[in-house]
Amino acid sequence: MENEKAKSSGQSSRVLAFLGGAVAGAIAGVLFAPKAGDETRRELKRYARKTEEELIEKAKEARAALDNAIERGKHVLSEKRAAVEAAVKAGKDAMKEPMAK
Repeated sequence: MENEKAKSSGQSSRVLAFLGGAVAGAIAGVLFAPKAGDETRRELKRYARKTEEELIEKAKEARAALDNAIERGKHVLSEKRAAVEAAVKAGKDAMKEPMAK
């Protein structure tokens, strides 16, 4: 479980680092670009659309991973519940049997 948290944390860090680098690159590009304002704005809009599409795709992937984790958790929980119910039933049955002296 801790390994999964560490892996998820590492992936989040990489995504944030990528996005931070992309934003810094875009800002540097605007500041140092020898292009006209209209052309620069068009390029920024294209870049923003591309980045938005990538973010939406990453969000969909994250949602799918979360749904998968939830389903696995439900499965594990139902298995544990069945085991506990069986143990309780066995305990009740044992209590009903006469004690041997």
